[in-house]
Amino acid sequence: MAEELDPFKIAQKQLDEAAEIMKLDKQAHAILREPQQTVVVNVPAKMRNGETKTFTGFRVLYNNARGPGKGGIRFHPQESLETVKALSAWMTWKCSLANIQFGGAKGGIICDPKKFSPAELENLSRSYIRCISKFIGPETDIPAPDVYTTPQIMSWMMDEYSRIKEHNVYGVITGKPLEVWGSEGRNDSTALGGMFVLREAAKLKKINLKKATIAVQGFGNAGHFAFSLASQLFGSKIVAITDSQGGVYSEKGLDLAKLDEAKKRTGSVDGYKGAQEVSNDELLELDVDILIPAAIENQIHKGNADKVKPKILLELANGPVTPEADRILAQNGIFDLPDFLVNSGGVIGSYFEWVQNQQGYYWTREEFDQKLDTIITKSFRDVMATQKEYSDKGRKINPRMAAYIIAVSRVAAAMKTRGWY
Repeated sequence: MAEELDPFKIAQKQLDEAAEIMKLDKQAHAILREPQQTVVVNVPAKMRNGETKTFTGFRVLYNNARGPGKGGIRFHPQESLETVKALSAWMTWKCSLANIQFGGAKGGIICDPKKFSPAELENLSRSYIRCISKFIGPETDIPAPDVYTTPQIMSWMMDEYSRIKEHNVYGVITGKPLEVWGSEGRNDSTALGGMFVLREAAKLKKINLKKATIAVQGFGNAGHFAFSLASQLFGSKIVAITDSQGGVYSEKGLDLAKLDEAKKRTGSVDGYKGAQEVSNDELLELDVDILIPAAIENQIHKGNADKVKPKILLELANGPVTPEADRILAQNGIFDLPDFLVNSGGVIGSYFEWVQNQQGYYWTREEFDQKLDTIITKSFRDVMATQKEYSDKGRKINPRMAAYIIAVSRVAAAMKTRGWY
């Protein structure tokens, strides 16, 4: 039987498993299996040749029982409604686990932004906001950057929304540049939050991070910052990294400046000199202390999970491990820390930016980092405590299920208190 790789069916399957373990009310379970609102739009954008092309866009609000929707916007040629729905569900659990005043949402456009000029990208970004402006706002649903979208794109989107509303609405979008009231610290908050989780996990497992070897799959925002922060904060040795084109491995460790130079020169980190080539699949099976998948979904699956054996698996990407792989990793005793704990630093950072926009009062970088550390460290400890609680009752669960139980119970409690069921 083929392994299920539909991301939304995976998200539903994870919820179903948590619901069974925690004995979730059937009415709450039924509400939480589907998004509250799904918007599909045709997005017209003028191209450099003067023609107008139409692209399919999405915005999904999964649940707002605990606050306005929150979630990124992805520009990707393989974007799909099922992926956006899954990511909106995971955003719901991520915000709930972090215990911040947001629900979950997500958006995207099916396009290849690498082929666009800056003017075409701006036209597309503004057009998308015109299409979904009735469904977003600082009190209803707050987008942010995600795959192949940037702070500049967020700035254009915020500006377009403000034009529609005829006044500045900085809080409609997070992940903005500092010039238009973004937040200090937001740029690397996803990776920094992951490093705080890694620090706590290493303490628990008695791993000396200064002597640890790390492999990172992905050289985007999260992967790049994970590389630099692990080196700076812990003195760890990053021995392998990949991007969508290929990757490199060196037992002696890699140099980030040389990787950046190779990427700029050749378009891929595999242009790095003095290291052996490694593929994305091969990187996952390397003998390292810490493995950080920081790329896309479904990278660790039934076919390779038995060969993935780090001391700590730190899921910085969204959905990098399939449910079948999840079970194999648990059977093999791999300490796998789930995505919606590990990468929640990004949405916590967005929450901080939104709070600052709403108040018109802005924090220092030190305040931002300290508040992020406090929230995500508490989340990690909550997950470990819940896992132990169920283990003590004779029900062994992995950290993902512990995180699900916490997150789902909070959303269900909010729905119950509001009278939704």
